Amino acid sequence: MTSEKGEASSKGIDALVSELAMQDKTPWYKKRNLRMLYLFFFPTCIGVEMTSGFDSSMMNGLQAVDSFDTFFHSPRSTLLGLMSAMYSLGAILSLPFVPIVTDRLGRRRAIIFGSIIMMIGAIIQTASKNFAMFVISRFILGLGIPFAIVAASSLIGELSHPKERAILGSLFNSCYFIGAIVAAGVTLGTFKMKSTWGWRIPSILQIFPSVLQVTFMFALPESPRWLIAHGRGEEAMAILVKYHAEGDANSEFVKAEYVQIEKTLELEKETSKVGWADMFSQTGMRKRLLIASFLGLVTQWSGNGLVSYFLARILDNVGVTDNRTKNLINLANTCWGFLNATALALTISRFKRRNMYLLCTTSLLLIFTGWTIASAQYAMTKSQGSSRAVIAFIFLYSPAYNVAYNALTYTFLVELFPFHVRAKGITIFQCFSRLAGFFNQFVNPIGIANAGWKYYISYCVFLAFEVVFVYFLFPETAKKSLEELAFLYEEDELQKQKARVEKEFNRDHQQYGDSSTEKASIHEKESIEKIEHAKSS
Repeated sequence: MTSEKGEASSKGIDALVSELAMQDKTPWYKKRNLRMLYLFFFPTCIGVEMTSGFDSSMMNGLQAVDSFDTFFHSPRSTLLGLMSAMYSLGAILSLPFVPIVTDRLGRRRAIIFGSIIMMIGAIIQTASKNFAMFVISRFILGLGIPFAIVAASSLIGELSHPKERAILGSLFNSCYFIGAIVAAGVTLGTFKMKSTWGWRIPSILQIFPSVLQVTFMFALPESPRWLIAHGRGEEAMAILVKYHAEGDANSEFVKAEYVQIEKTLELEKETSKVGWADMFSQTGMRKRLLIASFLGLVTQWSGNGLVSYFLARILDNVGVTDNRTKNLINLANTCWGFLNATALALTISRFKRRNMYLLCTTSLLLIFTGWTIASAQYAMTKSQGSSRAVIAFIFLYSPAYNVAYNALTYTFLVELFPFHVRAKGITIFQCFSRLAGFFNQFVNPIGIANAGWKYYISYCVFLAFEVVFVYFLFPETAKKSLEELAFLYEEDELQKQKARVEKEFNRDHQQYGDSSTEKASIHEKESIEKIEHAKSS
């Protein structure tokens, strides 16, 4: 690999990898090994989000299932909020352990670990005999989901070919709607059942995505970046050769890609500290953590929690009280969400990330403002036109949210954080997302019941803040490799480090004269090359 390293030094390893990737004009579906890899992505990694989608849509649908309402004594306001929020509370409490499991055991085993926990939760949920047992089961389900989500999103970004990485990352969130559609369809089919199977059937079906992950995970390879980081370079090279070069061990692209990953990981170890405290002490990391925290909050506090968990109560407030109609609207909106989310996921990589986030936040602000005005009009006039307008805004909300918060978030996070802190970074995102989700799921039904349409004003104010935050603080990450983005915020520091090395060389040369020139030149050359490599990576 010496020749590849020499070429990378002169040309820039990242530019070389990007150039070689773009020179490959063969589409992924014509490559047998890559095609099989992406096929197994769906039941193992991309399908992880089906559990989240199933959960939110199921809880939405169960509120319009008479047997559920009767068995749990018509939960409303605080009790309904507690039922929904325990899922997020379980996720919050498991988050400190997620990066430990993900980084030590590997991405694959972390997904299996989380899936087994969720299977246990789904079984207890189905067997629930009282309110307390149902709430505990939802807490257990929440414990498992972060392990699977963090590991799966990392594995997709680290295992996929650079050309398809953004699209696959976007499809990760689109699978949320597959689970949601199934749950909405099931509750529509069971809402008339008089027995408790009206809600137990949807509950047991929540186990299905986790069973898929455990069953098919053994067909998926481990992350090459994780293997190299743990001294298993030969295994990593074999995986890259098989899936990124269709078995061609002499592929220039794979050799360059391996060198890029290896050298970037080495440099990250030398220049970065991986402790939690050190992440907060470094300027670049603080910027990344601020954005990850923001994304965690806004993916829950942009109004989606209302539609995902409490659509039935929103419809009550605009005069839609028939349970069948509620379940039909839930199913139709979920199918619409899947269609536009998938279409956006397949096309979003063509556009700049920052522009899409600005489009998303601005659209959401306008739509939610219209939604709030229409709700206020209905409260004052009971106009059917206002009621229909609210339903229309609910359907418009879906593509506006999906254009960035759904299609780009995990792709953007994988690009934002270097490998050595990627699991920690996504965990921070998950932490703020689950905290915001817990707050939403507990407070939303109380706010809807007590404040009605006035409660929506708080979302309008927060959405205005989102537009400002994205405009001033979001970086652009499109069209770059993960290794190119590893030092996204460290450019200035690397320039200062280079200047210090040059200054030390000049001082040594003046102090010791020509006798030290050769030694100093070697030292300078090594230091400058390392810094230039860091800069290009």
